Amino acid sequence: MNSNEPILEIKNLKKDFDNNNVLKDISLEINKGEVVVVVGPSGCGKSTLLRCINGLEMIQGGEIDLQGEIISNRVKDMHLVRQKIGMVFQSYDLFPHMTILDNITLGPVKAQGRQRKEVIKEAEALLERVGLLDKKNAYPRQLSGGQKQRVAIVRALCMRPQIMLFDEVTAALDPEMVREVLDVMLELAKEGSTMVIVTHEMQFARAIADRIIFMDKGEIVEENSPSNFFTNPKTERARQFLNVFEFNAVKSVEDKENQ
Repeated sequence: MNSNEPILEIKNLKKDFDNNNVLKDISLEINKGEVVVVVGPSGCGKSTLLRCINGLEMIQGGEIDLQGEIISNRVKDMHLVRQKIGMVFQSYDLFPHMTILDNITLGPVKAQGRQRKEVIKEAEALLERVGLLDKKNAYPRQLSGGQKQRVAIVRALCMRPQIMLFDEVTAALDPEMVREVLDVMLELAKEGSTMVIVTHEMQFARAIADRIIFMDKGEIVEENSPSNFFTNPKTERARQFLNVFEFNAVKSVEDKENQ
């Protein structure tokens, strides 16, 4: 589904926290309609990379372009840029005092100035797609973690972004809730959505990705197709990383069988 038309270009990106160089000279292109999955050990800079793309972190070097427009370190109009970049966090960030429908429609109506009636219609259609239309008048406290995360995805989609960023969206969920969220993301991929996904779900990464980016210690160590990355990685560091995951997966199965 993806084209060879870059929608996002990251050039020689550097990000520091105090004297700690968290991202080191990152360069990456994301094409329109492409699903790029970023994997790597905890603390390697994956989430920081997404936060830099979305303007939640200032950068110390390089630049980030969205459709040929420099968006990095914009201060005055970053809120306008963020309307083009949907982001879903692991913590949902829904307003507890607002209904599900109001959570979803707030941004399009207030930030984009769209007609409430039209936005409600779009929000209801999206809620129906993810199986939550019957929850539109509920409050976040009345939903499960998986349901809240699906609402967070709908809220981002309702802003009609050009690219979607997902940061460990299943990390806070119970295992039985993970599938319902991943299924929504797989559907988005089939429809040609441009997505950058940070995840520890390796089977999901293999199923959804057009391209795998493997990071370690703030650098891109390997860039590969899913089939090659998981069966024949180019680097020794990626092999070590995948071996740990395979060991943990086997151990988890054995632990369940012994219970």
